[in-house]
Amino acid sequence: MNSCTNDLRNKEVVNVCDGAKLGYIVDVIFDVCDGRITAIVVPGESCGVLGLSHREDITIPWCNIEKIGEDIILVKLDAPACPAPPPKKKGIF
Repeated sequence: MNSCTNDLRNKEVVNVCDGAKLGYIVDVIFDVCDGRITAIVVPGESCGVLGLSHREDITIPWCNIEKIGEDIILVKLDAPACPAPPPKKKGIF
């Protein structure tokens, strides 16, 4: 792995749609034909009871990267990493 991808791993990824901190890059995906990065991967958020259930990693296409700064990467993701819990039913039970 070259220094460019190592530099990316040291930057925190933040979603500009909701301000959520997604974490740090754990992997990059390359197009082997032309050697370009096509996506970055950040760890999935724990969504289970007490955070024990780990979701799949989040793959962010390169076209969703808005800005790469000195210590942060801004991405645009509309869908949340963890879906909202279903609404509770009203009633006695």
